[in-house]
Amino acid sequence: MLALRLTFRAHPLVLLRRLLVATAAAGTGFLVLTALAHAAAHPTAAGASLGRLLWCAAPLAATAQLAVSVARTDPAARLQRGMTAAGLGPFRLTLLAAASTALTCALGVLLALVAFLTLRGDFGTATRTAAPRAVDAGLLGAGHPLPLIGALMLLSLVPLTVAAATAYSLRPRAEAGAVDTEPASITRAPSGLPWGVALTAAGLALESYTTPAGGTPGGLLPLPGHLIGSPPGVLAGWALAAFGLVLAGPGLVYLSGQLLCAGRPGALRLLSGRVLQEESHRLGRPLGVLCAVASGIYAAVTVYQAAPSRPLGPFTAIGVAIIFACVSISALSASLESRAARARTTAALRRLGASASTLHRATALRAVAVLLVLGPLTWTVAEMATLPLVH
Repeated sequence: MLALRLTFRAHPLVLLRRLLVATAAAGTGFLVLTALAHAAAHPTAAGASLGRLLWCAAPLAATAQLAVSVARTDPAARLQRGMTAAGLGPFRLTLLAAASTALTCALGVLLALVAFLTLRGDFGTATRTAAPRAVDAGLLGAGHPLPLIGALMLLSLVPLTVAAATAYSLRPRAEAGAVDTEPASITRAPSGLPWGVALTAAGLALESYTTPAGGTPGGLLPLPGHLIGSPPGVLAGWALAAFGLVLAGPGLVYLSGQLLCAGRPGALRLLSGRVLQEESHRLGRPLGVLCAVASGIYAAVTVYQAAPSRPLGPFTAIGVAIIFACVSISALSASLESRAARARTTAALRRLGASASTLHRATALRAVAVLLVLGPLTWTVAEMATLPLVH
């Protein structure tokens, strides 16, 4: 009951973020229902149905990442004064955040179920005659019974997965009274950059080695209906390269800060570089995921242009839109969280005489530095990933 009150009696900006999570959960639930409907309408095409269901794992992971980023910036998930005396310690706050996230996602998947059944025409003859052409073409499995229990079980995976990811991310860290003897101004460089570069290179090499002779790009893209027939080495190479970008994200952001501080920097460059180094652990992973998704979308567009006979399916487009929107909003949420964490530092700089325009220029300089480091790297990885597929 407390989770329900916190969900609907929050700040409008917090409600907007939760609405985005519910929308992403609704889109993921809709894709899950289309996979189930395809399996019900084509019982002999088990491979294609399994490929559609496996394709839903990517939007589900993106939805979980968005929900975690929104939960991290939610004021209700932060330990406030007096909450411990009221019985809301760190552990219960984590459970409360997970319950609120699960409730938001459950609302989204229920709306997806209602919309899906409406498009199928399961609510009456009048609705059936007004159904779009997609239903008549059988893309939603119209005319075939949909197992309601199976649909509810599959849909329940969305809020359960998102709630588990939120609880794991916000779990209270045990601090055994360790004393930090290092100065607070020194920020340790992330250690994942060499491993991330190595994994990305290994993934690209594995994909090039396992690509069949002649390319045959028409059957290599991991999209619905073609995932099962794709060479496992190509899919593993793509996944390994994407994971390498995610792992290298914090190190790349830290490297951007180091480049700003190189040489004899002025006050603006020094401030921007130090902030990037300080916030590299918070900003690196969401930006790494965004780079991995952007490279994957670029590779998909390149392969589809090389094979114009295979048009982009509507449900594939929905899945790609969900993934890209989720990772973009997650990166934006991480930047807002970083800004909130620097509130005291920003206030101190204003008291020392720093103007608002100077702080805005520092923000723009940080964005340009990150873009100059991550942009070419993302493009290079995408080009190298598509090179053995289109030639």
